[in-house]
Amino acid sequence: MLLDIIERRKQNDVYLIAEIGQNHQGCLETAKKMILSAKRAGCNCVKFQKSNLKAKFTRTALDRRYISDHAWGQTYGEHKEYLEFSKEQYRQLQAYSNEIGIDFTASAMDELSLDFLVELKVPFIKIGSGDANNFPLLKKAAGLNVPLIISTGMQTMSTVDRIVEIMRQASNNKYALMHCVSAYPTPPEDCNLGLITTLMRRFPNVPIGYSGHELGVIITQAAILSGARIIERHFTLDKNQKGSDHRCSLDPNEMETLARSIVEFKSNDYLSSPSLTSAEVISILGGGKELEQALSISKTNEKYILECELPCRFKLGKSIVASRNLLKGQIIQAADIAIKVSEPSGIYAEKYFEIINKQLTDNVNEDEPITEHVLSA
Repeated sequence: MLLDIIERRKQNDVYLIAEIGQNHQGCLETAKKMILSAKRAGCNCVKFQKSNLKAKFTRTALDRRYISDHAWGQTYGEHKEYLEFSKEQYRQLQAYSNEIGIDFTASAMDELSLDFLVELKVPFIKIGSGDANNFPLLKKAAGLNVPLIISTGMQTMSTVDRIVEIMRQASNNKYALMHCVSAYPTPPEDCNLGLITTLMRRFPNVPIGYSGHELGVIITQAAILSGARIIERHFTLDKNQKGSDHRCSLDPNEMETLARSIVEFKSNDYLSSPSLTSAEVISILGGGKELEQALSISKTNEKYILECELPCRFKLGKSIVASRNLLKGQIIQAADIAIKVSEPSGIYAEKYFEIINKQLTDNVNEDEPITEHVLSA
């Protein structure tokens, strides 16, 4: 079904993804319960998040003390390690998903994880918002014969244009873009659902979906009526559990409500139109301030990084770092740099192509961020 949507053979249906992420609390049995619950709720797919921690984070980012009510370790590395499933556990979860008849995949958070997901032969690979500006990862993914779903949270329209250009250069048309706002939860006034129509017009040959982090289901329902044909929502068995994503996740009852609404929209022929107007969407869903705020057309002509996304960008946005020890006077080449979550941060990943062939004005050690003050003018 997903490939039918991506290749435009089916435009009056919706592919629903339950983003389990790391809401499983590091427990394999809990993850299986969540997979079964998502299946029963009517989801088409369950999605996890796969990371190789050393490939995704710098050493200082992993070693920093992590003081939070949601922490599973004393350092951020210990916290992430606690929540990370092994390759063998991924195989077990994939086998269980196959057994009960629901698609299984994950976000590739680094190139090593991308390789592993290709090895698993998942039906598609997700590139999360944190890697939408990770152009080396995107170029590698674009060259694979695997459908891609790419979220666009905390990115500008110029970065989205670059994503589409990378895919074009790779002659890859098996991908979709997801409108997304990386705020947990996202206030209704920042959901900016009009960008779904903007993206559809700007990229008429690319399917557009929605990855939502708002509370409840009505704004996601509006996203569907606005033209989104791939929907992703975080999923939890209990919103009160430890973990920062649970609050903006849907519980089983809410996910079932969302799945049922898709069936109702189809039966009422609402999905036969590529998108409905804001007024039509508001009328169908019964109105309300939240809908009006989410569908406001005042901010839809351009895509930019919102203030509500800055905490996530500062915490998990990726920087350009040295992949090996670099010496003053060296001319930077692609092999000299990598894209990682860095502490402290460096030049943001979207500047990757701009710093190739720049000269270093100081030494930079392996795994340290590249900053403006160590580059020649």
